[in-house]
Amino acid sequence: MFARLRSTPRSLYESARRWSRPRVLAAGLARVRRGRAWRAAAVLAAALLGGWLGLALGGQVMTPVGPADVNLSVAPSWRGETVVNVAPLGKLGFDTHVAPLRFEATISEIRLAAAQELFENPDAINRLADSIGADVRRGVIHLFVRAAVVAVAGAGIAGLVLFRSWRRAGWSALTALGLLAAAGTGTVGTFNPNAISEPRYTGLLAGAPQVVGSAEDVVNRFSEYRAQLATLVGNVSRLYEATSTLPVYDEDDTTIRVLHVSDIHLNPAAWNVIRSLSEQFQVDLIVDSGDLTDRGSAAEDAFADEIARLDVPYVWIRGNHDSMGTQRAVQDQPNAVVLDDEIAEVGGLRFYGAGDPRFTPDRARENPDDAAVAAIGAGQAASVAEADPPVDVAILHDPLQAQAFSGEVPLVLSGHGHRRWTRLDDTGTRFFVQGSTGGAGLRGLDPGADRPTPYAASVLYFDPESRRLQAWDDVTLGGLGLTSAQIERHIEADPDRALTPASPPPTPATSPSGATAPPPESRSPSP
Repeated sequence: MFARLRSTPRSLYESARRWSRPRVLAAGLARVRRGRAWRAAAVLAAALLGGWLGLALGGQVMTPVGPADVNLSVAPSWRGETVVNVAPLGKLGFDTHVAPLRFEATISEIRLAAAQELFENPDAINRLADSIGADVRRGVIHLFVRAAVVAVAGAGIAGLVLFRSWRRAGWSALTALGLLAAAGTGTVGTFNPNAISEPRYTGLLAGAPQVVGSAEDVVNRFSEYRAQLATLVGNVSRLYEATSTLPVYDEDDTTIRVLHVSDIHLNPAAWNVIRSLSEQFQVDLIVDSGDLTDRGSAAEDAFADEIARLDVPYVWIRGNHDSMGTQRAVQDQPNAVVLDDEIAEVGGLRFYGAGDPRFTPDRARENPDDAAVAAIGAGQAASVAEADPPVDVAILHDPLQAQAFSGEVPLVLSGHGHRRWTRLDDTGTRFFVQGSTGGAGLRGLDPGADRPTPYAASVLYFDPESRRLQAWDDVTLGGLGLTSAQIERHIEADPDRALTPASPPPTPATSPSGATAPPPESRSPSP
């Protein structure tokens, strides 16, 4: 027993010598370093993951930019870029910096009151460019502050969940703040404003260089176009006041007011015009005689969603630039009434409408020629002649298809030519052809155009008893670069005139593809 006790101190001494060897100490230090490296890597991962989630959930702000509400957002990206989202046309991308951040600006809404205020104050219009620049700067500063808050909060929460330690959660939050600050500094230091002259087009805007000219031309004309957009809605709001000086038409609360629009051709500004006119003139319904879109592609279907924001029925027929997919997109709107060789009563009037038998964006499709289109219209007119009760208004996109309705209906509404005109036949039928309510769409930006296409629409007044046209107001807004506004009232001299069927009655001809044309189902992106 004493021997074992005497040997114990020596054993302890030998063990201590073994543990104090340099190699063992180095291994221990390596394990400590590996533990610290692992913790540092874990803190960095928590900062990246939490910061990314924070930016994804809260890294956006809504800021006023001129008369528009713009949604600004920032997110991590392998490629530094700035994106302008022009829904539903597509997106423009610019290589503005090299830092791993992606900035996106999306126009959410045009504020009518703000646009009217700009129009009524000429000094404000002259300072529009400066004010927009200040608005953008404020929005970007607000975006960076919010991005810092949500990134730090996200990283802190992620660190707390992973480590269950307030100290490590704090390190994760500080790391996220440092990374965001470094990326923001890199963005500012490498920002290249000249990148706007070299955009990347996606979506429908992929064809923009061919449609609106070179990027340099667009940049050079942008200030002109901006001034026109700033005053466009303001012009509309002042038109209604001008009706007091127009020829007298004794309308009352029972008068049926119809807003006739046509050939919008995918111009978002047209919705502002339509909405303002429908509110100012208190219309009961809107009639659109076709060419809502420009190519009839699936990407353009979202453009029809604006119809649901109008508070009145929207009667629509297909134009030669609208596909059957476009027609289905319009049918999905709760207030839309789509007519395709059909009769429907809307707002106290009986409408007949038929889509254009052609789909011209598809160059590979065999569309009917002019004779076949007229023959199709003749067959449709013959069917309408037997309607009981009779049709009050016929809607055909092309006047060529509508010509056979002479003597069969009191009023025929059309579009197609981007120029407004009207004619009263000796049969008693009035043909009313609308201009382009969208200023012919993107064609309005064509630098080679001889003159800009005006925005055109008309308000038609119907007697509720006879359901006949009594008067109409033609509204015309200046096209690209112009700020003119004009309204003309016309009185129907003999609204209750009798109809005299055309003699001899039109007889349908046979076209190479038959008496009718197949529906324009194709969605070819060809112009």
